[in-house]
Amino acid sequence: MKNSALIKGTAAIAVGAALLLGGGGTLASWNASDTGAPGTVIAGDLNVQAAAGVWTDRTGSPVAISTYKVVPGDKLTYTQVLNVTLTGNKMAANITATGTGAVDGFTAGNVVVTDPVLTIGGNPVSSPLTTSGTVTATITFEFKSTTTGRTDVTKTYNFGNVAFALNQVTQSGLS
Repeated sequence: MKNSALIKGTAAIAVGAALLLGGGGTLASWNASDTGAPGTVIAGDLNVQAAAGVWTDRTGSPVAISTYKVVPGDKLTYTQVLNVTLTGNKMAANITATGTGAVDGFTAGNVVVTDPVLTIGGNPVSSPLTTSGTVTATITFEFKSTTTGRTDVTKTYNFGNVAFALNQVTQSGLS
């Protein structure tokens, strides 16, 4: 009988140990969770709407660019009013000229093309722009007076591609 009681006691201890180690015990890890309300994000806007541009000669007189014939020393200016939309925290954009490269006939050997000059209400501003508004952009094409002989006599210049573009940039110090 003693043996039987010893066996029953050992069996009870073994079952209890198995229950404690096998998941039936209190070997628990605590955890908890909660949710936050991060809100929503709304995208900004970058847009440009261009009015009809105006071409003028060196004296400021309007010219019909589609029929104008340039000669060495000519200076043509293109001016266009741009309604610029810049909406967003840290939004910034540059205004650049397009259609002024060699593929359009403008090379350093025959014409000097300036960077766009920007004004708001007649006051000069520089890129990058950081607020919406009406911007006047002006670019100048000066045909070199040093062209000699018959150089560029029948040259074709494509003024039809001249335009201004608004390109988003990262404001300085925000990279």
